[in-house]
Amino acid sequence: MAVYEYKGIQIGSGKPAKGYRDADNVKALRAALRREGILLTLATEESERKAKKTRDIDLLAFFRRPSSADIAVMTRQLATLVRAGVPLLDSIQALTEQVEKESLVRILSTVRESLNEGTGFAKSLEAHPKVFPPLYVNMVAAGEESGTLESVLERLADFMEGQARLKGKVLGALAYPVLMTLIGAVLVSFLMVAVVPKVTSIFDNLGQALPWYTSVLIFVSDVLSGYWWLILMLMTIGGFGFRRWHSTKEGKLKWDSMSLRWPIFGRLNQLVALSRFARTLATLLASGVPLLKAMEIGRNVLGNVRLEGVVTEAIGSIREGESIAEPLKRSGHFPPMVTHMIAVGERTGQLENMLENVARAYESDVETRVAALTSLLEPLMIVLLGGIVGFIAMAILMPLIQMNQMVQ
Repeated sequence: MAVYEYKGIQIGSGKPAKGYRDADNVKALRAALRREGILLTLATEESERKAKKTRDIDLLAFFRRPSSADIAVMTRQLATLVRAGVPLLDSIQALTEQVEKESLVRILSTVRESLNEGTGFAKSLEAHPKVFPPLYVNMVAAGEESGTLESVLERLADFMEGQARLKGKVLGALAYPVLMTLIGAVLVSFLMVAVVPKVTSIFDNLGQALPWYTSVLIFVSDVLSGYWWLILMLMTIGGFGFRRWHSTKEGKLKWDSMSLRWPIFGRLNQLVALSRFARTLATLLASGVPLLKAMEIGRNVLGNVRLEGVVTEAIGSIREGESIAEPLKRSGHFPPMVTHMIAVGERTGQLENMLENVARAYESDVETRVAALTSLLEPLMIVLLGGIVGFIAMAILMPLIQMNQMVQ
């Protein structure tokens, strides 16, 4: 069976239609499209192997992959169409004609074909785990079962847009300090490798002892200019070794445990992980996903192996009849506010609302901390960079001033 990229016209409306379809031959493809009300005008065959090979060697494939923002927009549009009473198949067909990324067009075409064959919507999405994660699939499945698919899709769109906003604010706030660090590193490296050796070469014939800071500057400059290749090699080996250690189960556990204890950043890492967990769990529970399944999915969005282990232990305790709050409280990694609000939510039957409150509070705390951190980092980095440049200037100028005084 071959893969065909097809173009056609919808019978009746005359609107263009395009997509991808598996078929034995062009005749079978034309018959299948005819049953769907599409008149085939062009079919281009490409084997699965050729398509996969092209995707693998395409250097721009990463940039054409659907992003979280693309999926959020698509989900919002799908929710609007379904709520307006448009059948699911027609809604997906409309999205296929509207989205711009070819990779997403392929996926939506495949999902539509699967729905045509009688497969459920959630099962059709499950075949594309890199685009539709378990959280997405399970929420859609719950919406299908409860008959509230449009509400679930809207809730999914809200969730994905909220997560994208939080991530964008954190990355946007950290962009300036990171850019300043890179510019400073390049500037200082250029001064030490290209400028300082030429200027300090005149000190060789002074015949007098240089100040200690000038000697330090010359030594650092000689090391950087003479052994830069060794430094780069050691950094590369160190980075490779760290990645290999971090890829092991023990290494990742130790690193993630340490990341929660770092000054300033440790608390920030914890808040980001817990806000994501609370928001995910609240969204899943509100969509009708069972508690244990929601806990398992929420565990996977934490992004920290140590916290994931805590949630895994909590899932085991819940299966044995224990409450949600108690095992989380025993771990010591979930703040008292979280465990108290979860306990109150369990007692009152308002667990989703309490988790939403936790998520909102922690997201607000993250934004406040990031804003304060960046407002502090910016002047510190300017002072640090100015101090380094000032040290270089002083180490060069002071011997020249001393030499000028000796001549006079």
